[in-house]
Amino acid sequence: MAGELKIDARRKKILELLRRDGQVRVSQLSEQLGATVVTIRSDLDALERDGYLERTQGGAIQTMKNYYNMDFQRRKQEHMEIKKAIAAHAADMVRDGNTLFINSGTTTYFTAIELKKHKNLNVVTNSVSVAIELGDVPTFRVILLGGEINAQYSFTYGEDAKEQLSRFKADYAILSIDGVCPETGLTTYHAEESVIDRMMMERAQQTLVVADSTKLGYESFSRVSDLNGVTCWITDGKADRALTERIAQKGVEIHFA
Repeated sequence: MAGELKIDARRKKILELLRRDGQVRVSQLSEQLGATVVTIRSDLDALERDGYLERTQGGAIQTMKNYYNMDFQRRKQEHMEIKKAIAAHAADMVRDGNTLFINSGTTTYFTAIELKKHKNLNVVTNSVSVAIELGDVPTFRVILLGGEINAQYSFTYGEDAKEQLSRFKADYAILSIDGVCPETGLTTYHAEESVIDRMMMERAQQTLVVADSTKLGYESFSRVSDLNGVTCWITDGKADRALTERIAQKGVEIHFA
């Protein structure tokens, strides 16, 4: 491949090759992508930190964290830096010892990573990725809701999940949402998860919505709730100010990460 790809394009190509072959070698990637061995090693190290792969001698392999849900891994790349900034802001609002409900989604996944700076958190989640990411933190207690599983998008749902969730109360519900509108409120693509999201809101003292500005003004397939139950929406500075003002008038605090 002539010339060196830009960093995002190069790392995207690495993940495509990893998904296809199950493993990649530094030497082969260097030749295929027209990048130095040092650059490829740096790429693999960065992708490992973000949970995409596991480094091996001379290359990398898929891990159980990402093998079963590579579609989820691809979606994590969209607006990644913005999502990470939102996630860091959300994690700063949490305190040691809090109990959290966390739903599935790429922004809540990045929030889970940021939460590792805390101690003694109790986490109840229907996200397989969040549970795996936080399950080995020594001071955390992590409960993955049982029930049916959506393997493509890495979450659990259904009557068993609802029954288990009904046993818990939380300080915060941290929700990744597909649509935020002044009129229709919160919406999500997955009807089966909207019920879980709504229960998390009802059983938490405060609800933090973590959603980038591309979700603003968008109405997805299934309604979760109106905006009355939302304490704070954390988004980015590209959000339309006229729409955010209308949302703020509903009593929602808006934080720009």
